Amino acid sequence: MSDISELLSLVADDMKYVEEKMRSGIASRYQDLQAVVDYLVGAGGKRLRPALTLMAASFYPVDKDKAYSLAASVELLHTATLVHDDLIDNSLFRRGMPTLNASWSPGATILTGDYLFARSAGLAAETESVRIVTIFSETLMTIVGGELQQMFSDGHGTIPTEEEYHHRIYAKTASLFAAGTETGGILCGAPEPEIQALRDYGYNLGMAFQIIDDILDFKGDEERLGKPVANDLRQGIATLPVMLFAEKSPNHPTILKAVRREPVTDDEIREVVDQIRASGCIEGAMEEARRFARLAQDSLTRLPDNPYRQAMHGLADYTVSRDL
Repeated sequence: MSDISELLSLVADDMKYVEEKMRSGIASRYQDLQAVVDYLVGAGGKRLRPALTLMAASFYPVDKDKAYSLAASVELLHTATLVHDDLIDNSLFRRGMPTLNASWSPGATILTGDYLFARSAGLAAETESVRIVTIFSETLMTIVGGELQQMFSDGHGTIPTEEEYHHRIYAKTASLFAAGTETGGILCGAPEPEIQALRDYGYNLGMAFQIIDDILDFKGDEERLGKPVANDLRQGIATLPVMLFAEKSPNHPTILKAVRREPVTDDEIREVVDQIRASGCIEGAMEEARRFARLAQDSLTRLPDNPYRQAMHGLADYTVSRDL
């Protein structure tokens, strides 16, 4: 299987219940908030994180309602981080649709993100598992801590090390993938070695997923991306393609200016993007993404062989081929 809709078909019927959970729980007097949550949930996406959570929770018999709450918690946590990220980055569009901060004040946008964090925590608590709620809180701290560390390091004028880059993309993306698959295993009562295998799968898949995102930032076109090409570099963030290119051209003036947060023109960005595309560094980054995808698939060998494991194996292949 390689088509994403086919890979997710095992949990497609369950996702409508997950979305109902995501929209629920708002008091009737908060009609504006309900409308915004409905808009954010309706903006959609492939729902990969909650789908993986449901798959991980399906290796053994599980309370379906608790599984829906857990999957909704994971996706609402992700949605909350996007609301805050769009405000921090002053992004006006996501997936081709206006972001919340495009029409709401910064204060209202922040409070909406705060509400989504709180609602996500409440849904996690519906699992009645202290262990799951602990993982939820640790994951939220990891995500926010990573964002703060990135803010505090901006403008220092240095290219991150491989270890620093891996830590950043773990905090940004892989931590939530790992939390979803690990807590899914906990909820269905999987044996501890299999819970660890599910966490390893989520971690490695999330690492591959973010590396591909970083590649698409250079490889895609602006219309498909919904944002300028090399958007991270414009913000002073050096991702893996830039890091590999900087090894070959350590004193490249545009990259040095960008990571120092000095003004960089569109022409300079376009020139360095063309150079990175021609350098073989995108292919080098792709190989790193494939390495993590293979590690994710290797983790699955420790799990019972069933349709969910097969779909998760296919999702690792999908992750490193999407939109390329």
